[in-house]
Amino acid sequence: MTEKSEARIAQKGPFAVEVEAGKAYFWCACGRSANQPFCDGSHEVTDLRPVRYVAEKTGKAFFCGCKQTGNKPLCDGTHNGL
Repeated sequence: MTEKSEARIAQKGPFAVEVEAGKAYFWCACGRSANQPFCDGSHEVTDLRPVRYVAEKTGKAFFCGCKQTGNKPLCDGTHNGL
């Protein structure tokens, strides 16, 4: 992998965020955003792009912080093996 296509670990654990049903969120896939877990445009220097997530229900969602999840954009516990 090159620096342009490799995601940075923002944190080794999920970001717990209150989401609103029907609202779209854009998860930072590159790990460079200063607005974690959401995109702030920092990916422009990479080959990575944010992932659109539409909340199915209002409540807490756990967005991946390590950027290695197999269930993008939500945490699947991958950080436990890092």
